[in-house]
This record gives sequence, structure tokens and C-alpha cells, in this order.
Amino acid sequence: MKQCLCFFFTILLMSPLITLAAPSRLKDLVTIKGVRENPIIGYGLVIGLNGTGDSGGEITNGSLKKMFQKLGLNPQKEVVSKNVASVVITAKLLPFSRVGQKIDVVVSSIGDAASLGGGTLLVTPLKGGDGSVYAVANGQVSVGGLEKGAKNGTTALIPGGAIVEKEIDTEFDSKNSLRLNLKNPDFTTAARVEKIINQELGGKFAIAHDSSTIDLIVPPHYERNIVQLIAVVENFLVIPDLAAKIVINERSGTIVAGGDVSLRPVAISHGNLSIQIKGENSAAAGAGSKKGGNSILYIDKQTTLDELVKALNALGSTPEDLISIFQALKKNGALVGDIELI
Repeated sequence: MKQCLCFFFTILLMSPLITLAAPSRLKDLVTIKGVRENPIIGYGLVIGLNGTGDSGGEITNGSLKKMFQKLGLNPQKEVVSKNVASVVITAKLLPFSRVGQKIDVVVSSIGDAASLGGGTLLVTPLKGGDGSVYAVANGQVSVGGLEKGAKNGTTALIPGGAIVEKEIDTEFDSKNSLRLNLKNPDFTTAARVEKIINQELGGKFAIAHDSSTIDLIVPPHYERNIVQLIAVVENFLVIPDLAAKIVINERSGTIVAGGDVSLRPVAISHGNLSIQIKGENSAAAGAGSKKGGNSILYIDKQTTLDELVKALNALGSTPEDLISIFQALKKNGALVGDIELI
């Protein structure tokens, strides 16, 4: 019964959003072309481990030998040490990162090291997809968050562990147009964004090209002042249109419905559960339900998912019952909306 009540409250919380949709700031709905993170990656060595490093292998031993050669030493054989681990370093180059700024890095073991705790990452160049070096990482690794006495992990962090060495020049302030991309593409929302921008800026500056793309021409009085323009535009309020969708997680029994999910007239029978929800124009408007037997009752007018769920919860139905009923309604064509399993 506890799972059923959780679902009941989920639907009740979602249903007001359908009729009382709150506006959102444009900055929460769109991304701006050219303003994004860029992943960078490198290969390196973590040293100083207390016998918890790699047990050997061509990559680790060969890397050690090459490192010593760069330092002026000339070992004749591969160097073997349990205090060293081969790692891959990943980081995100933030939008408009400048030379000298520091960024966080993640260090992950690629060998059979038992722990990276207490180790130090040697100087490692981090490259972008074009093969250029954009940052250099090194420093003491941190495997924080582990309980006292627990075994350290094979993934670690170095806060501020990389220094930016190369910038991505976008010449952002000299642009004469901007491209906005909706995070959740939708034709209605795109049209609303175009309308709001043009109303607020007082001219035909925004054009929606499709369900995702809105181009914004920089008004003359904002030329060479793109930051101020974005600061204004991103705070415009827009009511996004929600797609009718039910998201189901069968493993946890969680079901969330959003948008205007509704039902067409249909007969429902599931085990010993039966239900009837009458439309507002019927003689007995409202929802009625009963438990027992296999009688089939009818939904004779289009109704909402919320009304159906209220009746099913009143019968003590489980999330498994609800999932089966929703899937059958969708296959029948009586449920107006999409179902997504996660």
C-alpha cells in the first residue's frame, strides 16, 4: 500500500502543472551556440602509492622507462614498481576558460591498482578532440568521501588540478547574431520564445527555424555588448509546452506523468479491478470504481489520467497494476500520450 500512496501523490503533484503551468526563465530552457563545456583527456602516472599500484604490465612499466629517459636516466630494462599506477585523466574545459585558470580533474586507474590513495599525479598534458593541448594537470589525488578504515578507491579527484594553457577563441562579443537551442525541442515552445523575445526587444529580432532552433539578431544598440543582451534575454519568462508523457521505472515502481495526458472512451478490466470514470456531460459525472469480480465498466467520456489514478488508488492497486493498465491503454490507443520506460 505504501508504494501505491507514493504514486498517488506523484500524480496529484504533477496534475496542477497542467492547468497552472508556471513560466520559466529562458536561460533554463535554452543553450547558446558556442557556450559549452569541452571535454579534454590525457594519460599519466600516479606515483607514491604504498604498494597499492599496478602489479606491472607493458603500459605502466614502459611509461616509467620513458619517464626516466626524459629525466636524463637510461634504464636498460623496464622499471617495475608497485608504487605506480597508470591512469587516465579527464576534465571539462569550461566556456570562456582563460590561460592560467584552474579546473578540476578526475583521475581513473586503468590497470590493476588497488588504490590511488596517497598518490601524486605527475605532470600530464590534457588534449581536446583536435589533438591540441589545452591544459596541464598534476598534484595530490584525493579519494575523499570514504569511511575511516575503508579501502581507498581507484578513482580520485584533484580539485583545481589542471591549469589552462590554451584558450578556445570564439570572438563572442563581436557576433552579430546568436543561435538559441531548446533543451527540449518543441514547436509550440519555440514559437513562444520567438514571440516573447520580439515583444520585449521591440522588433523582429528572433526567428524560430524549427522545434529546437531560434536565431537572434543582435539589435543595433547591443552591438559589441553581447553580454548585456544575453543578461536581458535569458531572464525573459516563457511558458514551455509539456509533451503528454508517462515515465515508468519498473525496478523502483516509480511512475511520473507530465503534460496533458488524457484518456479516450475505453473499457478497462484488470484482474479483479474494475473502474468507471464518467465525463462531465454524463448523467453521473465523476469517478466511480469497485473491486471484485471481472465486470467491465466503461469510460464514456474523455477524462484525465489523474481521475483514473484516483479511482485505482482508492481500490488499493499496486504500481504493477498501474503499469500494466497504462501499457494496455497505450497499445489500445485510448491513452493520449507517450510511455517511456527507464
